[in-house]
Amino acid sequence: MSRPFTILVAALGGEGGGVLADWLVEAALNEGFPVQRTSIPGVSQRTGATTYYVEIFPTKGVRRPVMALIPSPGGIDLMAASELVEAGRAMQNAFVTAERTTLVASTHRIYATSEKMVPGDGRYDSEKILAAAPQLSKQAILFDMSALAQEAGTVINAVLFGAMAGSGVLPLSRASCEAAISGGGRGEQASLRGFALGFARAEGGAAALPAQTTTGIAPQVDRVRQDFPEPLHTLLGEAVARLNDYQDEAYASLFLDRVRQVLPVDRETRGAADGYPLTSEVARLLALWMSFEDIIRIADLKTRSSRFARVRTEVGAKDGQPVVIVDYLKPGTEEIADILPVFLAKRLRHWQKQRGKPFSFGLKLRTSTFFGFLSLRLLALLKPWRRKSSRFIEEQAAIERWLGAVRRLGLASLDRELVMEIAQCAAIHRGYGETLRRGRQALAKIFDSLLENEAATAKGIDAFRKAIRNARIAALADPDCAQPAPAKTAAKSVFWMKQG
Repeated sequence: MSRPFTILVAALGGEGGGVLADWLVEAALNEGFPVQRTSIPGVSQRTGATTYYVEIFPTKGVRRPVMALIPSPGGIDLMAASELVEAGRAMQNAFVTAERTTLVASTHRIYATSEKMVPGDGRYDSEKILAAAPQLSKQAILFDMSALAQEAGTVINAVLFGAMAGSGVLPLSRASCEAAISGGGRGEQASLRGFALGFARAEGGAAALPAQTTTGIAPQVDRVRQDFPEPLHTLLGEAVARLNDYQDEAYASLFLDRVRQVLPVDRETRGAADGYPLTSEVARLLALWMSFEDIIRIADLKTRSSRFARVRTEVGAKDGQPVVIVDYLKPGTEEIADILPVFLAKRLRHWQKQRGKPFSFGLKLRTSTFFGFLSLRLLALLKPWRRKSSRFIEEQAAIERWLGAVRRLGLASLDRELVMEIAQCAAIHRGYGETLRRGRQALAKIFDSLLENEAATAKGIDAFRKAIRNARIAALADPDCAQPAPAKTAAKSVFWMKQG
């Protein structure tokens, strides 16, 4: 080969992209090849990946070649991405070409900041990237590397390295790659397991994933299989597990009772032929709504052992090395009132209204200490009390109001898309604090003026459906949509004057 073999790696923070680049360099040196590595740091963990550029001259005993410091569009032989949208960015920036580039990427998603900022569903269309990858690359190797990393008990960089080696284009032997991983101390065996799984999957072999466990939710899983059609089993199974974890088995059973009432409406609109889209959308939105985040939920998530283990893994802490975790919290009047019984919550909100301005206080808790952990854990132990809290009662009433509109007699037979528009209105109810308050106002306004207003259908179903869609889109696009519009000011005349 008369030119260097070029490799570009795009990885997110905490995924070991730098270690992967070091492995590539070490493996090339094991082969006796000249190699060079450079890197460009990203803006932050999820607004831009850190990229690592490696050039390997796969010929021994030659004069020291001159290598480039930065990658050039159209000049990449192997493009590796630890996340699907990063692969899409590489294709968009012309680092992937059909004449030259082998693309190795994970299909799992870690949502970008720009996706999370969009009210409602701001996710990028993964299917477009998956469809474009085989067309824009010489060879595309795409699979969920995150799942294999979890199976091996390692970080995704090991699986990605194995997939790169298993692609057949990397000018390095498997033995040299494994030797580069060896000698890494703690985590070496897990990295080798991840490498082997990635290598086998890229080479076309089997890389079986462990079966999902259903410990503690078997009765609900059996009910899902008995009472619901097969296309809904996966979604409902995940929702049941989520709600069991959030509250208890009775709460998950309530979820299934509610979804069961929507299934006849879906069948009425001939949804069976399309995989029950209405029931699927209602179940997805309902599971998210029923597992709303309050102080109790946040405290529970922050004090789980899995969180401490994940943090230690992300920072690369060694055995016996202390890790300090500091959580910054700023609860306000609404967050406190949400977990109080109704009569106390009313008094607190009345005091807030008389005060005339928001009240909140900052907390800086060292969750890794006994006092900090105990403080949050005591809050998490209030989970059985949640059913009597003011927000829980308010949310259940709002959910029943929404489901009543979805099941409204006659609407499904009149227009299938209309019922779907009503179901998707639940996406307006989102966030916390001021965002949640405005979302509630916007949703209530849609109910009062459209969904529960007989006069709204007087202009016909098409106009009714369009009005609901426009109101929903406006509410999602503008968090202030529920606020009264500012008064219009009188227009002023504009006079043009000649310069003297």
